[in-house]
Amino acid sequence: MKTIQFREAIAEAMSEEMRRDESIFLIGEEVAEYNGAYKASKGMLDEFGPKRVIDSPIAELGFAGIAIGSTMAGNRPIVEYMTFNFSLVGIDQIINNAAKIRQMSGGQFNCPIVFRGPTGSAGQLGATHSQSFENWYANTPGLKVIVPSNPYDAKGLLKAAIRDDDPVIFMESEQMYGDKGEVPEGEYILPIGVADVKRKGTDVTIVSFGKIIKEAFKAADVLEKEGISVEIIDLRTVRPLDLDTIYESVKKTNRLVVVEEAWPLASVSAEITFQVQQNVFDYLDAPILRLTTADTPAPYSPVLLEEWLINDKDIIKAVKKTMNLV
Repeated sequence: MKTIQFREAIAEAMSEEMRRDESIFLIGEEVAEYNGAYKASKGMLDEFGPKRVIDSPIAELGFAGIAIGSTMAGNRPIVEYMTFNFSLVGIDQIINNAAKIRQMSGGQFNCPIVFRGPTGSAGQLGATHSQSFENWYANTPGLKVIVPSNPYDAKGLLKAAIRDDDPVIFMESEQMYGDKGEVPEGEYILPIGVADVKRKGTDVTIVSFGKIIKEAFKAADVLEKEGISVEIIDLRTVRPLDLDTIYESVKKTNRLVVVEEAWPLASVSAEITFQVQQNVFDYLDAPILRLTTADTPAPYSPVLLEEWLINDKDIIKAVKKTMNLV
């Protein structure tokens, strides 16, 4: 095993796949000359050249359409958005073309493409740069949606996404690019649609994904000292959802808290809550609780931003509430 940063795991996954398959190319704003806005494509222009690592204009609709069209000519593009907030400019191409090519062509064309970049809040970036759209894309049949939380998962899942024959939304976090973690020296691939039990426990299940799951680990450490055993499930993929792993955990712990960095209405946590109540309701000893960001645009003030986001103290309080301790 070696210890590398999250951004290095992303770069390794892309570079290894591009060495393996010449039909893969990377396109996006500042991915080439600048080595990526967050240095997640560092060195790739030097290795693969400007025909396969392409700096695009500031025109998300345009370069998304070019990349999607190229899949019908046999290519397997990776599209980097500087932030998924900017993907809204190109969302028509993603929703109405990439997600529907296979069906609307009667299976004559598939669309092997990855759209990747940062999601969620990254500090004081204002309301238009601090949004989570995982549930938007997960609501679309034809798309797969991946949100890794650490370098190991990021590399293994990105390689799987690049090899997938359908469009994949791969959502990272600006605040995780410097995170370090162990990654195998050799090649490995993680399956899409399989959640991971990151921490075993017996008293309550916490389900989360992406960078906000780190708050769950902080909470679990505090709760363990108080004699409360927490099981943490990292979804890794929000479409398709690995509900079976959640069901099995709830059958054991009988309590569930879902933590998500997104607005509450029609969220991933709302879907999980519904599915658990429909399928393993009899195992629940307390109502399901879910934690989301506040139902407002993200504030700029650091004081308000801290209140807007979920933190470990919020999770501790929710866990104790499910156990009738508060």
